[in-house]
Amino acid sequence: MALGAFGAHGLHGLLEKNNAVEIWKTASTYHLVHAVVLLFVANRTPFARGAWMLFMAGVILFSGSLYLLAVTGIHWIGAITPVGGIGLLAGWLVLAFKSCDTNSLK
Repeated sequence: MALGAFGAHGLHGLLEKNNAVEIWKTASTYHLVHAVVLLFVANRTPFARGAWMLFMAGVILFSGSLYLLAVTGIHWIGAITPVGGIGLLAGWLVLAFKSCDTNSLK
């Protein structure tokens, strides 16, 4: 949430110059949502280490690359973003299959 506010106020001129306001919004939204997911997964019993690691890597690569793209305007950084997206999707899949595992419900 702080990064969203920082982008909206502190970096607004730079983001407009780079035509990247929406890119910053996307990065901060996914960052916020998956930060909450990371807290949920961290407090889950049993701890879903694989899902947590995938979510963390996904947030760093997905949101991080979008933040860098928005601030620098270097477009090749956007090529990293899908790798982070795959990490986020994989985290959801691991979490879903872990939840479906009957042994994890005991």
